[in-house]
Amino acid sequence: PSVQLAVDDMNAAGANITLTTGDSGTDADIANATVDSHLADGIQGIIGAASSGTSSSVIDKVTGAQVAQCSPSNTAAGLGTSGDDGFYFRTAPSDDLQAPTLANLVLDDGFANVAIVSRADEYGVGFNQFFIPAFEDGGGTVTYSETYAPETTSFDDVVADVVASGPDAVVVVAFEEGFQIMIDMIAAGVGPDAIQIYITDGFANETFGEKIDPNNPSVGAGVRGTQPSSAPASGASFFPAAFVEAAGEGTPAIFAAHSYDCAIIFGLAALQAGSGAAADWAPLVVDVTRGGTVCNTYADCATLIAAGEDIDYDGAAGPLNFLDVGEPGAGTYDIYEINADGVLEVLEQIDVG
Repeated sequence: PSVQLAVDDMNAAGANITLTTGDSGTDADIANATVDSHLADGIQGIIGAASSGTSSSVIDKVTGAQVAQCSPSNTAAGLGTSGDDGFYFRTAPSDDLQAPTLANLVLDDGFANVAIVSRADEYGVGFNQFFIPAFEDGGGTVTYSETYAPETTSFDDVVADVVASGPDAVVVVAFEEGFQIMIDMIAAGVGPDAIQIYITDGFANETFGEKIDPNNPSVGAGVRGTQPSSAPASGASFFPAAFVEAAGEGTPAIFAAHSYDCAIIFGLAALQAGSGAAADWAPLVVDVTRGGTVCNTYADCATLIAAGEDIDYDGAAGPLNFLDVGEPGAGTYDIYEINADGVLEVLEQIDVG
């Protein structure tokens, strides 16, 4: 919904942008089929994929065709920082920022011995590469850090190994399968009521407890974690209400602001270049996010561009200020906890970087 909202806002301000939808899934075959269709249709900018692993499976095909790609939710450290010829971007901050933030949260909460359960892919492995050194530098000890195959459906053995390692707390870096990990931990007597559990954005959900047990959502109470903020204080003030109006009450908002910004910066770069061809406007994407006159909407930015001014788009997700590699050099993170009703409750925001 947020990409459609961005396209509607741009077209209302005089642009002529067409949105074609497609499913990236979490499967390389699905993602590649969608990309093939988009490339055959002459699409010049692709928003997605949702997961870092899925983007890794298509990034060479997309950027090799000189088509621009912007993911609002790829957080794996190092993704697209080389070899993409300047055609890959992301508005989500990298996990080299989030992982130390979570490590500090765990340490500040008083836990010094932690087991890490994570996916064996770019997301899970990449997160560990930054979490473990930060945690150990802060005086902590990692008791377990094995990864699991993303297609795993039963985690009984993993849970047993985690328990045997004797941690004070457990960090889970997962996608939807993370709920099965939680179910298996609860079945083994080491759920959130028995040991402190931390999660990341991969399977954070507003109704977290219901995803574990619809009949008893309180089983998720006490889980804590971090995620890129869905409504950063530094973000454009109009966006949260506009998103709810466009998407409907209760629609998950995580990465919605980042999705909106992906589309807007592509539109602004194309306007700046005076061309619809990504080969012409992709080199300008970084520039529209930094170093000029600050503007918060496509319409305001377009007015500045028409006047010959350099712009600095600070959007729904806040100031982007892209590094040369096409990603934010800073990020705003929500620190949250699952409350007694099993609902995700944001406790505070932290600016990192």
